[in-house]
Amino acid sequence: MTKKKRDGRAPGWSRRRGRVTALLCLLTAVLLVFPGLVPNTPGRVGSLTETFLPWLGLAVPVLLVPALLRRSLLASAALLLPAAAWAALFGGLLFSGGQAPDGTFTVVQHNVSDVNPDPAATARALAGTGADLVALEELTAPALPAFEAALAADYPHRATKGTVGLWSKHPLTGVRLVDIRPKDVGAGWDRGLRATARTPRGEVAVYVAHLPSVRIGATGLTSGRRDESAALLGEAIAAEPLDRVVLLGDLNSTLDDRGLEPVTSLMGTPGPGFAFSWPAKLPVARIDQVLTRSATVTRVRSLPATGSDHLPIAADIRL
Repeated sequence: MTKKKRDGRAPGWSRRRGRVTALLCLLTAVLLVFPGLVPNTPGRVGSLTETFLPWLGLAVPVLLVPALLRRSLLASAALLLPAAAWAALFGGLLFSGGQAPDGTFTVVQHNVSDVNPDPAATARALAGTGADLVALEELTAPALPAFEAALAADYPHRATKGTVGLWSKHPLTGVRLVDIRPKDVGAGWDRGLRATARTPRGEVAVYVAHLPSVRIGATGLTSGRRDESAALLGEAIAAEPLDRVVLLGDLNSTLDDRGLEPVTSLMGTPGPGFAFSWPAKLPVARIDQVLTRSATVTRVRSLPATGSDHLPIAADIRL
C-alpha cells in the first residue's frame, strides 16, 4: 500500500528524495561517456568495462524503479543523463541501415570453430550468403577440404595461412602471412594473412586476423597477448601501401575495448547494427569485426547459427 501522511494524503513527488539514485545515474552516465576513466590495472578492469559497455544501458530501467518508488523528481530527472548518453553512443546501432543498394560489396566474417561437428554444412551456409568475400578463422587441417569443396563453385579464389582463410569471387594477389604472434607463443601460430582483392571497383587490401583469446577470471581480464597481437596487426595495417583496406577477423573483443586501439584508431567507424556474434547460443557481444579504411561499412548484421560457438556476421561496404 502507498504510505500516507498523517493527514491521510499520499505523499507527493519530492525534489529532495532519491539522492543516492540520482548519484548512481550520474555515475552511469560518466562511465558511458568516459569509460577510459576506469583504470586497466589491476585485472584490466577498464577493458572489461568497455567490452560490455552497451549493457550499461540496462541501468536506466533498473534505476527507474527506485526513482518511481521514492517519487523522486531529482532521481527521475537524473535518469535522463544515462539515457541520453546511451542513445548518443549506441542509438544509431539500433537501425540496420535498410536494404543494401545494388552493387554493394558484401563480406562475411566467421570463426568456424576448430571443433565444428559439421564443417561442410557451415561452408554451404556461408556459400549461400552470396558475399563477395568470406573470411574464416579456426580452420583445421581435417576440416579444410570440406570448406574447399563447398565453397569452390562460388568462390574460385582462395588464400589460407595457418588457421585463417579467405575465399573470394574476385582474383586474389599479393597473398602473404601477417605475423601477429605474441612473443611468448611458439612457432607455427599463424593467424593472420593479407591479400589484394581485384574487385570491379579497383584493388582492395584485405586482412584476415584472429587475435588471441581473452579470459575472465577471479583476477579480472587476461588480455595481454591479445593486446600485443593487436599492436602487431596495427603496425601491419599502418604500413599497408594500398589506400582501401578491409579488415575481417575475430578480434576477441568489442570495438570499445582500449586494447584494440592500435587497430581501431587506423580504421573508420563501424556500420549500423549491433550484430552480436558471441556466444552463438546467447550472443552478448560482437567480437567478430569488419572494419575499413577509405571505404564505408553501411550495414552489419548477424547471420543464423552454424556448428560454431560464434555467429557469422555479414557487412555491406561502399567502396
